[in-house]
Amino acid sequence: MSVAAPFLASETTVVDLAAEAAELETEDPETVLRWAVDEFGPDLALATGFGVEGCVLVAMLAKISRGTRIFYLDTDLLFPETYALRDQLEARYGVRFERRSARLSLSEQAVEYGDRLWERQPDLCCKLRKVEPLGEMLSGLRAWVTAIRRDQSSGRAGIRVVERDEKYGLVKINPLASWSSINVWNYIVKYDVPYNLLHDRGYPSIGCVPCTTPVQIGETSRAGRWRGTDKTECGIHQK
Repeated sequence: MSVAAPFLASETTVVDLAAEAAELETEDPETVLRWAVDEFGPDLALATGFGVEGCVLVAMLAKISRGTRIFYLDTDLLFPETYALRDQLEARYGVRFERRSARLSLSEQAVEYGDRLWERQPDLCCKLRKVEPLGEMLSGLRAWVTAIRRDQSSGRAGIRVVERDEKYGLVKINPLASWSSINVWNYIVKYDVPYNLLHDRGYPSIGCVPCTTPVQIGETSRAGRWRGTDKTECGIHQK
């Protein structure tokens, strides 16, 4: 898999990036997004899985730069509500989402790896349908924006607002890193941002149909993902 050209090749040095990152740690998400757009221009893209955090960033970015690229990874297994939200966000904010998909269709994957791979080898399924397409997308960029937050899981607790993404060889920007779920929902309500209706039906974290279930009272927000396994991440944000 190819990866993006190293950030060192740009005019900004690692030292400069570290200084910028330290200053941006205490800034609001819109300020961070504005910096990202100014710093990286056309070499920047926002990744979204159409979770509530992603909807917030789409709404913010639309106010700053509607021309900035926004993409999503279509596993061909997303909920109908997710596709409906995609169309709603495009109409509401005048943005366009770039679709990235796996090399293999679901039927081709079944022939090569067996039917319902997500049940037998979920890590491999995620690698084929999400991680590899992401690597291809990022190969032409210098920076990408994500919607992850520190309080979502122990694996995300140490993320910075701006950091080097050693896995993909570019800069990773996490404007909502310090926000809580309450912060996110307050923004949704205040600005009437469209969101996935599944959130109102017990799905705080939404992925692919066969790997996502409702969460019960007392469970963590990501307990419904890959239920019955020890898997907690698709691999995109794992170092």
